[in-house]
Amino acid sequence: METVTFAQQEILIGLRRIQPADEDALFPSEIAGLGRAVTKVRRRSGSARIIARTLLGELGFPPKPILKTRLGVPIWPDGVIGSLAHHDTVAAAAVADRKHIAALGIDIEPNEPLPDGLIDLVATPKERRMYDLRLLRRRDLFVLKEAVYKAYCPTHNEILEFQDVEIDIGAGSGAVPKANCYFSVKLLPSRNVLGLAYLSARASSESSLGSSDRV
Repeated sequence: METVTFAQQEILIGLRRIQPADEDALFPSEIAGLGRAVTKVRRRSGSARIIARTLLGELGFPPKPILKTRLGVPIWPDGVIGSLAHHDTVAAAAVADRKHIAALGIDIEPNEPLPDGLIDLVATPKERRMYDLRLLRRRDLFVLKEAVYKAYCPTHNEILEFQDVEIDIGAGSGAVPKANCYFSVKLLPSRNVLGLAYLSARASSESSLGSSDRV
């Protein structure tokens, strides 16, 4: 497993190339949760969970199943926040102590251009004005928006579309304007396109206090 480090040291991040038989790492309850998923889907899921269980071990947790809610959100041990991701060949996971991080999402894509015709789907009109065509053709916005969705969904229980999220890469910000919700976002060093969205517990607390003051 390859670890990724950046300034927000409270977040543990790992990458792993998906290997044959990674599906064997799944607990029976995890397999049951995947239903009739084909082997390659179980293998990717197993690989992401290998990473997650390794990172959880660094926080002192023994190996245990990581199940999912009806919306597909992973269920973490008490006191932990986390996120899973994969593409066809590489899996990723991120975990953190809830005392430090209130929301967390990770996503990974191969370092390839977006398929033709997807720029207008992924980028908002504002983003199409902000970024040049070279960046819009990359998967950076796609990955960061997926990461924001994974950070947002566990607390809001709402599906987001790409147009619901605005990314300012220079400011390191990912916003869901309709919910007045903001996350820090970061493209992480990797041979893949790896994106993270998070909200520190302190920022979450300050936001809640500000909302109370305005009532």
